[in-house]
Amino acid sequence: MTDLSLPSTLAINAPNPAESDRSQQVRLKGEGGKLLLLLPPEGEENDNPAASFGWADVWQQLKQRLDAGERFWQPSTMVHLIARDRLLDGRQLQAIADALTEAQLQLKRVYTSRRQTAVAAAAAGYSVEQDPTIAHLNQSAVEVGQALAEPLYLQTTLRSGCDVKHNGSVVVIGDVNPGSEIVADGDILIWGRLRGVAHAGAKGNTRCRIMALQMEPTQLRIADFVARAPETQLTQYVPEVAYVAVDDCIRITHAMDYYRTQLPVQ
Repeated sequence: MTDLSLPSTLAINAPNPAESDRSQQVRLKGEGGKLLLLLPPEGEENDNPAASFGWADVWQQLKQRLDAGERFWQPSTMVHLIARDRLLDGRQLQAIADALTEAQLQLKRVYTSRRQTAVAAAAAGYSVEQDPTIAHLNQSAVEVGQALAEPLYLQTTLRSGCDVKHNGSVVVIGDVNPGSEIVADGDILIWGRLRGVAHAGAKGNTRCRIMALQMEPTQLRIADFVARAPETQLTQYVPEVAYVAVDDCIRITHAMDYYRTQLPVQ
């Protein structure tokens, strides 16, 4: 997965008035061979009604930016949508994607602090990163002992090319196909077939687990430990759990056996 370094103007600091005005506009910015599409934050109308932008305002600004005479991108450039705290449903995301397609651009990834937007984007097949703040995209280090976010629930099948990153646990009601990837700071639970890449405990927690009804991963990672799927093809599948054992290796066992032997007796 490619890390995305955002310009310092996106950090959650005390901006100067000029930067504050820019943050209230739809912006297109080239960054590291990608194109960033930055939407203004939704905010609270009660705090500052004049600074609040509804979907109609955002849509109008977006069309104006894309229809501008001077274009600084090449055809088929990948676009990373920085949605911030703006609530977007599947219809609005599709409208943005269609507008980008008309401008010979391709929506690839969505960054959002809203759970509903993350779910809608994943269901539409886009790569997603959900975090309570956007400031973390500028940070190179993570504080130890930071609390995890609430679990992210996705009722969809992750198709090839789609990846999800979340700073809590991820629960997928559906399959994770080859070519897709989940990176979670907590556990990963797949209520279906896991055939892509799953990385639990991404910030170093070796106690995290990966669970699936049918375990056929391309690769498993827990913290810094890596394991690949066995070469032999299974003929029968049961729910399984992958975890880091006392010998510092990733082990896969039947879910019932794991809960009998690994979890403490109440």
